Amino acid sequence: MRHLITALMLIAFLPMLSGQELKTAGYQQKEVEIGVVEHLGDTIPLDLWFLNEQGEQVTLRQLIDKPTIMSFVYFDCPNLCSPLMDGIADVVSKMDMSLGTEYQVITISFNTSDTPEKAKEKKVNFVQRISKEHQKDWIYLTGTQENISAITAAAGYRYQPQGLDFAHPSVIMVVSPAGKITRYLYGLTYLPFDVRMAIVEAQKGIARPTSNRILEYCFAYNPASKTYTLQVTRIVGVITIFFLIVIMIVLLVRRRKK
Repeated sequence: MRHLITALMLIAFLPMLSGQELKTAGYQQKEVEIGVVEHLGDTIPLDLWFLNEQGEQVTLRQLIDKPTIMSFVYFDCPNLCSPLMDGIADVVSKMDMSLGTEYQVITISFNTSDTPEKAKEKKVNFVQRISKEHQKDWIYLTGTQENISAITAAAGYRYQPQGLDFAHPSVIMVVSPAGKITRYLYGLTYLPFDVRMAIVEAQKGIARPTSNRILEYCFAYNPASKTYTLQVTRIVGVITIFFLIVIMIVLLVRRRKK
C-alpha cells in the first residue's frame, strides 16, 4: 500500500517540461532572421527609456510593476500589426481580470520614424472597446534605434526592413512584475483563457488568489500546440490519493472500534 501511494503521488505531481527546462536539457532553438527565438526566463533590460503617447520619457522599470502583455508593431504596417492590436483589444475586452490592477498592456513600435503623436493617433483606434478609466493601462511607446534594438533582441523578436515596410512575426509575450519573460503566445487572435493563464504564471512571486493557484496547478502550457491544456494525470492522481486517504482512515477507524 505504501509503495502504491508513493507511485501515485509521483504521477500526480510530475510537471511538464517548460521552455526553460527544455533549454537546460540541451534543446537548442533554431536561429531565425524573421521570427521569434524564445528567451523564456530571461529578464528584459528595464532601464531602457522610451516616449509614451504623451511624449513623456519613461523607462520600462517605471512602467512594469505588474504582469504585462507586450507586443511589437509599427504604426504604418499594412498587414499584421493592425489585426494583432485588434486581437489584443478583443481579448482584453473579454477577460475577467482587471486591466490596470492585475495586468497591463505595452505596445512598442520598432520603427524609429514613429512618433508619440502617431502612437496617440493609433491608440485611439484600438482602445475603444476598453472602458475609459482603463485606457491609460494600454501604453504605446516609441524610441531610438539603440533602445528598440536592445528590447527586441532581449525578447528574441527578429524583424527585417523591406523597403518602407518590415517583415516581422505576430506574437505577444507576457512578462512578470520583475520583467522576466514568462510566456509567448502566437497568432493574431488569442483565447481569453490562454492569456489569463499566462498572466497567472507571470504573477509568481506576488500574492495570488486561491482560484489562480488551482488553475495554475490544473493547466500547463503545451509548447507543441502553443496553448494551455488540462493536466489530467495530475487531477486523476490527486483524486486517487484523496480516496486512498479516505479509505485508510475508514479502515483505521474500524480497526480501532474492533
